[in-house]
Amino acid sequence: MHVLVVEDDAATARWLVSGLRKLGYQPRPVHTGAEALAAFPLNDIVLLDLNLPDMDGLEVCRNIRQAGDTPVIAFTEESSEAERVLGLRAGADDCMDKPYGLPELAARIEALMRRAVPTPRLIELRGLRIDAHRREVTVDGAEITMTRKEFDLLYLLASHPERVFPRAELMAQVWQESDESARRYARASRTLDTHVGTLRQKLGARRWIVTMRGVGFRFGPGPAVRTAPRPSYLPSTTPGQRPGAPGRGRCRPGAGVDYGGCS
Repeated sequence: MHVLVVEDDAATARWLVSGLRKLGYQPRPVHTGAEALAAFPLNDIVLLDLNLPDMDGLEVCRNIRQAGDTPVIAFTEESSEAERVLGLRAGADDCMDKPYGLPELAARIEALMRRAVPTPRLIELRGLRIDAHRREVTVDGAEITMTRKEFDLLYLLASHPERVFPRAELMAQVWQESDESARRYARASRTLDTHVGTLRQKLGARRWIVTMRGVGFRFGPGPAVRTAPRPSYLPSTTPGQRPGAPGRGRCRPGAGVDYGGCS
């Protein structure tokens, strides 16, 4: 997910960009309202500090909203209800006071994007079919029995195939752990790894779930395409030799030998 970070304070921008990258997002920082208006169409969501050096942040928000439906989370340093109301009325989808914590911001981003981009109810890819309504999974037409947590984990990954999910976020969303306890649990427990391993076995291929070392997991491309082996009954040939033609190490027709024993 591409995130536009509009923040004039360099230190805050660096902290936010670093934190978002660790969570699997692709942040792009800009520092002025003019840069924000030029860059927002190429991003999935805008994190907008309303205190900008070149123009009113509320005006930036209004321009983004007039141009389309790109989700916007606004930030205010006033910590007052009046400021948050102004941000929401200018077109922001959500408004937060500074300072704020990264786990809460990440949760608000996810909640906002769930509303902005409906999660698919039916996912089909290379023989894998996930029906969220019936909570059924089939591979090449054969139904795969799964526990509730296995299904929830697979469906979450498959619903966002381009995204890398940190281990702590998977624990938070699938096992409903709080952000802090999820981080501790993800480091100390093998529960997530066990479920991933079981899913790979049931789906018949490790490539359905890809391990991103040191970060987490993402949905994969599925089983590799295999080239069909050469049938054993077809004769081999040497370069320039027609199939079945006599050659070195080959039986010749009429030689009175059993062709089954040729080498």
